[in-house]
Amino acid sequence: MSQNLTFIAKRGPEIASVIEDLGKLRIAVFHDYPYLYEGTLDYEKEYLQIYTKAPRSFLFAVYDGTKMVGATTCIPLTDETADVRLPFEKAGFDINTIFYFGESILLPAYRGLGLGHRFFDEREAHARSFGTYKMTCFCAVERAEDHPSKPQSYRPNDVFWTKRGYQKEPALQSTFEWPDMGQTQSTPKKMIYWCRPLNPQP
Repeated sequence: MSQNLTFIAKRGPEIASVIEDLGKLRIAVFHDYPYLYEGTLDYEKEYLQIYTKAPRSFLFAVYDGTKMVGATTCIPLTDETADVRLPFEKAGFDINTIFYFGESILLPAYRGLGLGHRFFDEREAHARSFGTYKMTCFCAVERAEDHPSKPQSYRPNDVFWTKRGYQKEPALQSTFEWPDMGQTQSTPKKMIYWCRPLNPQP
């Protein structure tokens, strides 16, 4: 690992210039438990176009030389897919006031450097900059406790997220599909949302 990490921030259409880098990083990181994602770059490049089409979307990434080693994204909930919007609409939220956080991913060698906190700081600051959003949220996959691919050393990020002020909301759920490692067919996965007021009361 180089000591010369560099950071970039891109918004809306600017994100198109790093879509391939982001897709490769997502495949590498989500390969591991709990996502076990059997991804393809073609799918990633198509899926990630959602960020290039949303003027208020945001990407913050870290590079080691020419390689993207960490990245995070966010986008207004109104610009997300119907699958992501639906649980909030059903629960009566005003989705115009919610900013959705996408991936927050780092290659293993770059973890423990405080970058996870930096990613949340950057996204929350971006959402706050518009002055109209009241809540931020993201979702995480739910796997069975006894999942056969769960490493013995696995520790979920729940404690980290809770310290950041996020609260797990089991009533807010979506179902996403993707192929697990070694599979060619996509299977449904339960995703549960975590939410936080953007400007919490002291």
